[in-house]
Amino acid sequence: MRVIAGFRAIVLGLAITVTGCASPPSADVDAAKAAVDKAATDSAGRYAPESVQAAQDARAALDAEMKAQEGKWIKSYDKTKELAVAAKAAGDKAAADAVAAKEKADALAAKQKADAAARAKARLAPVRVGGQIKPPIKVKDVKPVYPAIARSAGVAGAVTIEALIGEDGKVVDATVVRSIPLLDQAALDAVRQWEYTPTLLNGVPVSVVVNVTINFTR
Repeated sequence: MRVIAGFRAIVLGLAITVTGCASPPSADVDAAKAAVDKAATDSAGRYAPESVQAAQDARAALDAEMKAQEGKWIKSYDKTKELAVAAKAAGDKAAADAVAAKEKADALAAKQKADAAARAKARLAPVRVGGQIKPPIKVKDVKPVYPAIARSAGVAGAVTIEALIGEDGKVVDATVVRSIPLLDQAALDAVRQWEYTPTLLNGVPVSVVVNVTINFTR
């Protein structure tokens, strides 16, 4: 009788263990897969490739865990649920990162387009300083950064830049007219950040061309 009672206890314990196991977290798994799929189909791979890879790795870990549970007699889905939640979070993050990156890329493209339009407009009828056209007054100055390679090579001198200043006083284009190769880019980078008071012709703002000289001394 004791043996039978013990056997019944073991059977009852196994029954409790089996019935006490959690059911597959199907809703969490489906949500995770949908989030990762959405991130991939929203071209996140173009704008946020690292986030997409992280999401795909998280889904792969989820798939591996689900496969592992299929081969078990007594199943436990606690880890499956955790991995599903993590995969969904990774998918949502990839989608959000892609949106942010796309907005940044679009804003940059729009700025580049606007800058190109401003340069094109300024080139239509720029005037040169002289006669009734007085030199514009610089209101924002940015000093050039002396390139380390030029400094170490002992290169110094003056770079002359032709600056095209738009109607709003901002430099919209700049070209080198007197070059020192190791110093040209530093001079251009500085001049392109300068700003001037708008130049007026008969009371109307106009674009103007001026020559400026950047001196590099050791």
